Amino acid sequence: MTAGAAIGAAAVTIPRVWPQAHLPFDGGYAPAADRVDYDVKGHVAVTWHVETSEPVVAFTFDDGPGPKWTSEVLDVLDHHQVPATFFLVGQNVTAHGDLLRGRLDRHEVGNHTWSHPDLARLDAPTINNQLARAHDTIRAVTGREPKLFRPPYGHIGGSTLMAANKAGYSLVLWSKKMNEDLYVKNPPGQAQDIVENARPGQIILAHDVGSANRYVALSQLGAMFTGLRQRGFRFVTVSELMAIGRPASSKG
Repeated sequence: MTAGAAIGAAAVTIPRVWPQAHLPFDGGYAPAADRVDYDVKGHVAVTWHVETSEPVVAFTFDDGPGPKWTSEVLDVLDHHQVPATFFLVGQNVTAHGDLLRGRLDRHEVGNHTWSHPDLARLDAPTINNQLARAHDTIRAVTGREPKLFRPPYGHIGGSTLMAANKAGYSLVLWSKKMNEDLYVKNPPGQAQDIVENARPGQIILAHDVGSANRYVALSQLGAMFTGLRQRGFRFVTVSELMAIGRPASSKG
């Protein structure tokens, strides 16, 4: 019995305990916040993958624009005639918006907040301000009206859903991301990972701003596009991908 008890105890999964106290219910994690001004539709779409049999993927780039890599990424996309979706940070658009002017013909822009905070720790009015300020800046600089919103770090609290719903956004996450840290000494391995493991309907995450390791992936974009085309894949924006099939996230 003692041995059995030990085995049973070893099989118990200990839940992770967050170091901080829970966030407030009023506009924090919980979506029911007693705020009638946020009662719009009462639901919002969240998509990370699209269910389709077509060999199609959507590349996305977060956190830009930035002076180091955004122009190079756009050059590679142009050379390979690949459309992409850029989730832009408002304050970076203010600082480096000239990098985007005249270069977004085949591309889509989305909202990635004004200053890239962790939205799961903010209340709905604060998130609303983050979205609105970024939205207005993106529209003014690019001439595009963003319809999609990606929360920084992919963190979603109830307040994030409320603010996105009020602003009329659809939320977009991802189903495949670059793992640059694993390939610092083997950049072609990052391209191989994307090419060999891509599946129809994937939303692929990269970054055109950030730590030096992120260039591991960006330097291999051409190899990724070539390899995926050899597998029969084609490339679309996130909105085009969402229009192709039923989002897997909508299953009941």
